[in-house]
Amino acid sequence: MSHCRRANTAGATYFFTVTVVTYRRRSFLCDEGVRDALKQAINKVREKHPFTIDAWVLLPDHIHTIWTLPPNDANFALRWQLIKRYVTQRCGARLHNPQWMNTSKTKHQEST
Repeated sequence: MSHCRRANTAGATYFFTVTVVTYRRRSFLCDEGVRDALKQAINKVREKHPFTIDAWVLLPDHIHTIWTLPPNDANFALRWQLIKRYVTQRCGARLHNPQWMNTSKTKHQEST
């Protein structure tokens, strides 16, 4: 079991890189439909859970970004969860590869 420590400083600025990598490093994040879904997801999440994007680099298979959270809020994990869920719901059917589904992914209703 991993014993990684997760930062939890309210109002802090965080740099994310490994957090946002496509499954099997598939190169689709720069596709127009995925970019649009990502933009919409961020805007939707920011309505209820505000944050500032200080920097953003979108690459075909991963994202680098720097966020600043509001004072008294350190929950970046929820924001990423909601963004990823929204993009998967919008683009998942187009990106799904049934050959990569295994028992665990099926059991947990994950996508590929």
